[in-house]
Amino acid sequence: MTPTFIKSFRALAAVAGYLIVKAGVDGVAVATSETDPLIGAADSVGAPADGMLDVTQGGHGEVRAGGTFAFGDPLTSDAEGRAVKAVPAAGKLVRIIGFAMQDADENDVVPYLFAPGCIAAA
Repeated sequence: MTPTFIKSFRALAAVAGYLIVKAGVDGVAVATSETDPLIGAADSVGAPADGMLDVTQGGHGEVRAGGTFAFGDPLTSDAEGRAVKAVPAAGKLVRIIGFAMQDADENDVVPYLFAPGCIAAA
């Protein structure tokens, strides 16, 4: 992992390491949807509720896979805050944290390139 920017946020609830987090009121929480306001992935340590959580927001981070994806795939969150391939859907704005930097299977911890954004169906 070669992060270039790590920011600390207050964890609104406990967050395990390598999970994708979303912006909340006065802090961050584990993401539960591809439409959540995703801001990055937790470091390897995670944080307890009301603790400070380090989140990679620039460069390369690491994230836990929620399924199979390939090097270069855009990544979003599943219902447990794990990374899955982002797939555009009609009428839905799918948010991404970046792109996979290697192939992955479920529960692998893999590098990703932080590049937040949104994708949508044409």
